[in-house]
Amino acid sequence: MIGKLKGKVEHINDGHAIIDVGGVGYLVQMTDVNLGKISLENEAELFIHMHVREDQLALFGFQTKEEMTVFELLLSISGIGPKAALGILTIASPATIKTAIIEGDASILTKISGVGKKTAERVILELKNKVEMLPLGEQEEARGDQEVVEALMAMGYSATEAREANQSVPKDIEDISEKMKLALKAMKK
Repeated sequence: MIGKLKGKVEHINDGHAIIDVGGVGYLVQMTDVNLGKISLENEAELFIHMHVREDQLALFGFQTKEEMTVFELLLSISGIGPKAALGILTIASPATIKTAIIEGDASILTKISGVGKKTAERVILELKNKVEMLPLGEQEEARGDQEVVEALMAMGYSATEAREANQSVPKDIEDISEKMKLALKAMKK
């Protein structure tokens, strides 16, 4: 099993990167947010989930252990495959997903193509006890962050752009309207 890769980024494409580790290029699928955090010819260190099916072997890379843990929890649900789990992590942070599951909010999960209301409700039902044990950040902060991301997406920005702009906002700011102003300023840069 491959659990972690550290190597030079050789290629970045839509949805994946090729990481050269000791002369071997590994194709690693990643969220757009994580792809935006790496750059060509620089070294990247990724936590890896190796997904094995009878006809396919795929690697999924994450910047943090928390992202990988949430990805693997989502995969444990019938009806959620790697593509849908990666899609959920593209539009919401692990802390936001944890908050949504604990509060029973299926709206974040249903924004992904292929995840309907019934599947989202099953995710909440099956993962509620599991995610409560995960130390994935402050729930209040995650709720405010998700509101900013959703507002930016409603303005026409992609989920990746919205999350990146929100991440540039200082964490000590609690007022959502102030967070929105700073995130919009970050978008204009």
